[in-house]
This record gives sequence, structure tokens and C-alpha cells, in this order.
Amino acid sequence: MIFGVDEAGRGPLAGPVVAGAVWLCDSAIEGLADSKKLSGKRRAALEARIMAEAHWAIGVVEADEIDRINIFAATMLAMTRAVGALVAKVGEPAMVLIDGNKTPEGRVGDWRWAARAIVGGDATEAAISAASIIAKEHRDRVMRELAVLHPHYGWERNAGYGTAQHLAGLREHGPCEHHRRSFAPVAQLSFL
Repeated sequence: MIFGVDEAGRGPLAGPVVAGAVWLCDSAIEGLADSKKLSGKRRAALEARIMAEAHWAIGVVEADEIDRINIFAATMLAMTRAVGALVAKVGEPAMVLIDGNKTPEGRVGDWRWAARAIVGGDATEAAISAASIIAKEHRDRVMRELAVLHPHYGWERNAGYGTAQHLAGLREHGPCEHHRRSFAPVAQLSFL
């Protein structure tokens, strides 16, 4: 049993960082790729297949926790939460494959699984690609829901990234509780 893990939302100025963990089992889902390289329509279709044919879980770390522990630690924690949630569903994996160059091993106290980091793994390992899709689709949904409550930042289009519209909304309305106050553009505006 091999899990794939990837995250979405390390760089935005607002919203959570989300990790996905996927065990594909014997599923052979065609077209899996790095979520950033897929159209929204294709990603949504693949997410539905992953959810129907594989085992999956997500881990979320909200903006206030990101500010407390920093984005790297929050990303490692989100991955740990995702894997822990998947383990609760299906049992212990033999290996966890993680997109990137670092794993939570030795960085998060609750991490207890054998893991291997793979740079560019979201493009080469199907389980990591699937995790990338699950994480991105979940996070994008969260940001669209938050955009309804906070319409002046354009989150339904920019997913919390520092676009011109988002920065203009920040300048005019200031940050809200979903902004990462430890991120420079938000921190700078907080002092104006």
C-alpha cells in the first residue's frame, strides 16, 4: 500500500494550506497529472474519479496556524494530517511518496511512516498526481466559499494569491481573519 501526498496553497496570502493523500489501490485512472497543468474542467472530472475509485483524505492548516508556526511547518503538518486521516480509513502504508524535496519525517511529531520525497513527483507518480488534484480542488472550493463572505478580494478567481485585484482589496478593506498576517504583503498593509 503506497500513498501519494501533495499540497496546495503554500504561496497565497489568504486561506488554508491543504494536503491530499491518496491510495490508488488497483485503480488505473487515465490522465492524472500535476493539478496545475490541468484545466479546471479536467481537474474536476479527475477528482470525481479519484473520489469514486481510490481512497483519499485531506489535511488542512488554517491561516492563523500558518502564522503561528510558518508555512513550511504548516505544509508538513497538513501532510501529516492527510496521511493520518487516510490511515484511519485504510490502515498503515508501506511507503508514502511526497511531492517535493522534504518529508515531515523528523519535522512533525505525529509522523511515523516511511516516506520518500520526489521532486516533480506530481508529474511522475500517479498517486502524487491524484493527491495534487484532491488538494487543489478542495482548496479552490474553500476559497470560492470564502469569497462569498469576503467579496472584495476576488478569491473566487485568484484563490488567495497576491493578484492586483487581491492587493487592491487588501489596501482598501484591510486584511480579514483568513489572511496570513505573517506573509509580507499582508504584514506590510497591517502596519499602514
